[in-house]
Amino acid sequence: MENFNFDEVIPRRGTESIKWDRPEEEGVIPMWVADMDFMTAPSVLKALEKRLRHGVFGYTRVPEEYFRSVSSWFSRRHGFKIDPQWILPVPGIVPALTCIVKALVKPGEKVIFQSPAYDSFYTSVTKNGCRLSLNPLIYKDNTYTIDFDDLERRAAEPDAGVMILCNPHNPSGRVWTRDELVRVGEICLKHGLTVVADEIHCELTCPGHEYTPFASISEEFLMNSISCSSPSKAFNIAGLEIANIVVPDGELREKVEKALYANDQRNINSFGPDALMAAYGEGEQWLDALREYIYSNYLYLKDFLNKNLPSYRVLPLEGTYLCWMDITASGMKSDALAEKILKEGKVMVNPGTMYGPGGEDFIRINIGCPEKILEEGLERISKVLKTL
Repeated sequence: MENFNFDEVIPRRGTESIKWDRPEEEGVIPMWVADMDFMTAPSVLKALEKRLRHGVFGYTRVPEEYFRSVSSWFSRRHGFKIDPQWILPVPGIVPALTCIVKALVKPGEKVIFQSPAYDSFYTSVTKNGCRLSLNPLIYKDNTYTIDFDDLERRAAEPDAGVMILCNPHNPSGRVWTRDELVRVGEICLKHGLTVVADEIHCELTCPGHEYTPFASISEEFLMNSISCSSPSKAFNIAGLEIANIVVPDGELREKVEKALYANDQRNINSFGPDALMAAYGEGEQWLDALREYIYSNYLYLKDFLNKNLPSYRVLPLEGTYLCWMDITASGMKSDALAEKILKEGKVMVNPGTMYGPGGEDFIRINIGCPEKILEEGLERISKVLKTL
């Protein structure tokens, strides 16, 4: 396997990086928003350089090769057979979710998802005039499970029509098992709910945990679901704004497509298709090496806490590069503690309250960075927590 240098520290401050330039104070280590500090895969860089040399960046259409690339990737990596005709390219999953909710849910109706949850889920629902129906995850023994009894009750409500499923789950890092997904799917089928699966972190699973595409489980689940994916997290190309909605059912696809056009979400970045095709075509070795590096960072974080902050716990990381840390031992809520860590330790983390009910006693730490940066960030956090 080719060697890739994930230890290289690439200066990002002063590049208009949201992650690095939002904490304007010099010397702050950003361990918050979900992008990584690694250069993307060589195959992606090569494709972008070729596109750049052409020198003309007009409106872009998506070539047939693009659809075949997406289909081939999910087939060989995940055993998910996708008909290219099901694929709707979009600039990003967040605007996609907003358009899907608009297409399928009437104002005043409810959308179900598990909490704590990625913060954009809340706004994708409320900005469409729809109501939240939160299915709180059960936190026990340092992990999360789904409250299926509560989910069943919510699904049975007559004004509930859609469930948003985050798989792998952000912010907890859970990778839902096939059995868990089957139970979710059966409940939603029973009560007529369409499952909208946000699977943006699907490539980033840890050893011993396998991502199962929800739609791949059965023909019934396939036709009752909409799957959202993107290479943006795995290949660190979020700024290129390329994602896909997979809608097998023709009627659903027509509704979603109309909503996308009505909200001007079909124009694609000139560089996006080339980046995706290069990532899915030649980026597998790089991705596998990245996954190993992220898991190594997680083990480093876990060992650091055991040695230096034994009263603090990080949940087992099953997927993503986002660690969910239980801060109950601090005696502080996450907003106040995150502010204290930023002010006194010069490290920016996400307070768990960003992710809604159930996040008050947690912070989210981004470990998608060279180990040297991770080590310095954890040392600073540790100094702050030891003063409490």
